[in-house]
Formats: sequence, C-alpha cells, structure tokens
Amino acid sequence: MVKKTAYTEHPFAEYVRILGKGKNGSRPLTEDEALEAMRLILNEEIEPVQLGAFLMLMRVKEESPEELAGFIRATREWISIPDGAPQVDLDWSSYAGKRRHLPWFILSTLLLAGNGTTVFMHGASGHTNGRIYTRDVLAELGIKPCTSIAEACERMRAERFAYLDIEFLCPRLHEIIELRPLLGLRSPVHTLARSINPFNAAFVMQGIFHPGYRPVHQEAAQLLNESNVAVIKGEGGEIERDPDSPCLVQRVRQGELVEEEWPALFERRHMKEATLDIKRLAQLWRGEIDDEYGAAATVGTAAIALQLMGKADTPEQALTLAGDMWENRPRDKYVAAA
Repeated sequence: MVKKTAYTEHPFAEYVRILGKGKNGSRPLTEDEALEAMRLILNEEIEPVQLGAFLMLMRVKEESPEELAGFIRATREWISIPDGAPQVDLDWSSYAGKRRHLPWFILSTLLLAGNGTTVFMHGASGHTNGRIYTRDVLAELGIKPCTSIAEACERMRAERFAYLDIEFLCPRLHEIIELRPLLGLRSPVHTLARSINPFNAAFVMQGIFHPGYRPVHQEAAQLLNESNVAVIKGEGGEIERDPDSPCLVQRVRQGELVEEEWPALFERRHMKEATLDIKRLAQLWRGEIDDEYGAAATVGTAAIALQLMGKADTPEQALTLAGDMWENRPRDKYVAAA
C-alpha cells in the first residue's frame, strides 16, 4: 500500500487558489476574503512565493471594487494614527511620478493649503526609472518631506501640508512596491496605496492612468462609505488635470456615484518641454517665469478639489476661485534650501 503524504495547507493558499483555479474555477475575492488576505500579507504571515503568485494573479485579472475595499480596510487597520492627530480635510496620493510634464499638482496642493485646507499627501518614489517623484521635488520648494506619521501631524498643524512617503506610512506596502524590478510589472499595491486615506479625510482626490480604474476607485470608495471622492485620469497617472484636454471627473458625492466632464482650457495643445527642470515650479510660483501650461494645470487641478469640497457649485465658479487664489498667492513663500 502506498503511504499518503500528510501535510497542513498554509492559510494563505486558499486565496491563491481562489484566484488561480483556472478559467472556469477561479473567481474574485469577496471583500471579507480580501480583508483577511491583506491582513496576512501586512503581518508577513505568508511565504515570498505566495506573495509573488498572489500579486501577479491579481495583476492579470485586475482588482474588483470589493477586493480593493477589503485591501484598504486591512491597511487602515494596520496603520497606527496617534490620538490627537489633526483633522485632515483633503487626502492626496502621489504614486505615479511624472515623465512628460513637470508635477504642477504640487503647486495645486500648496495653493489649497495656503487658503485654509489641511492636505495630507502620501506617495512612493523611485520604483520606475525615468520619472520625477514628489519627494525629490519638494526640496526645490524648501519643503522637507516627513519621515514619520508623528512628524506629518506636526507639519500639518503648523503648515496645513505634509508629505509622507509610503516607506514611513506603511513599510510593508513600500517593500511590495519595491518588487517591481523583480516582477516586471506594477502590482495591485499601487492601486491600493492611492486609496488608503489613513487620516480619514473628509475629501479624497485620486488620479489614475488607465481609465478603466476610475470606476473601481469610485465604487470601492462607495463600499467604504466615503462620501466625497473625485477620481480623474491624471496627467501621467498623478492627480493633475491636463489643461489641453477635457477632464472627466468621476465622483462619490454624498454616497452617490456621479460624473461630470470639465472642458479643455485651451483650443490648441501645448508642445511638451524637451527637458524637465524641477526648478521651474518654484520659479513659476514666485512669478519669475511665465508658463501658460503650468499655471493652467495648477489652477485647473485646484479647481476640481475646490468643487469637491463644496467651495464652488460649478466648474466655472471653481476655476474662478482657484484663479483668484493663484493671483493672490504669497509669491515669496517657497524658496529652495541652500
């Protein structure tokens, strides 16, 4: 008689099997299954081979809103926000990096912060060659990125703006993002990280590159009972309106799914700059240079946030309000550190 091998299946194997059981046998995870799977991942209770298999199976099929909602719930459980943290008005993610245009959206967030909106920005850096990342640009504006959640809280209390890299916000997700050179593809963690909203901000801005992800973010936010979220196909995948093209804004507004197309701000497209000099952001803010595209991207992006927050009823009113803020900005505020 052949003796059967006895073994105990690893708890995470169930979730790999659900996703990978063939064309007819596989299915998406439920929200609760996604929650438990991400708990195991964040607590490092899985094997590296399981993580690789899980990430790539998810990448091939793409995340459902229910899966994304479960992943987000687990991550919010894992991140520890201290008691007495400041109330954050606007959550702003920055994970894509820019390669065709400068990251003008950074000026949008500073414009909003300077007019009374507390903005928490989180992101990642360096995972894709040839891109400009927010963390590396901030020094040119004299802004030091934070290195802990506690420091981000202090910065928001003092200045209404803080940037914290995912490396310090959730180190485990940072480790997974850094697997891109090994896997050759971005993983679902890039989608998840955009949606963390760790401070439970009342308003959330999200940018995506692939249009198909807009409803996934929108519906996941609805499942999480987030009342006010705006998702756009941002320039380069960041939260930045391309002023040369119409911009579809898909929102969760008081729990309802709505969308609105904002018209292009120019009739003709601008030529892409041959080189990207990050010093131009501070120069534009200070009024030392003119850049029609950069100013329009800055103002146009801020306008979407202003309407999201109920500061204006229509795109036209929001654009006028953002334009007034831009004209009255403190031009001597942002100076690169020596």
